[in-house]
Amino acid sequence: MERLNSKSHKTLLGQCEDMNEIRYKQIGLIHSPYKEPNGTPIQPTAAKGVEGNVEMFSEYVEGLKDIDGFSHIILIYHFHLSKKSSLQVKPYVDDNRHGIFATRAPSRPNPIGMSIVRLTEVEGNTLHIQDVDIVDETPLLDIKPYVPKFDVRKVKKIGWLEKNVRKLPTAKDDGRFAKKLEW
Repeated sequence: MERLNSKSHKTLLGQCEDMNEIRYKQIGLIHSPYKEPNGTPIQPTAAKGVEGNVEMFSEYVEGLKDIDGFSHIILIYHFHLSKKSSLQVKPYVDDNRHGIFATRAPSRPNPIGMSIVRLTEVEGNTLHIQDVDIVDETPLLDIKPYVPKFDVRKVKKIGWLEKNVRKLPTAKDDGRFAKKLEW
């Protein structure tokens, strides 16, 4: 396989000067009842029935064509309120430290989050959603349709979470990964 030279690699990454920098454009905003990280459910399954919406920016509305045919969508977003990451963290549902890539903690080297939510209605540039575990006004990076035949896998192990996954229904964000908000 041919290696990309510096110039062609820059072109593929959106003309970034720094080869370690990748830039994305926000395509909309996610709205929810959660005004700060503290108290927010930590996964969509723990936010069952919580309503919110996605406000798409006008230049991306055309890309919503046919999305109303899906009951669930994957939201990919920027954890804009996360503090600087650490490579080992104590996650919400365990008292032990784990490598950041063995957790879903929001403070990450690239603070990107994803949630599978129910799509209940499409109204112009607004997607009405449920099972929202996302802080209000979170920047949206992308949307993908959730397709069980593509996305569901039978797994044999879930690591350290095996003994802690039962804690999910009551676990909430306690602010440990958030920047200090100034009001």
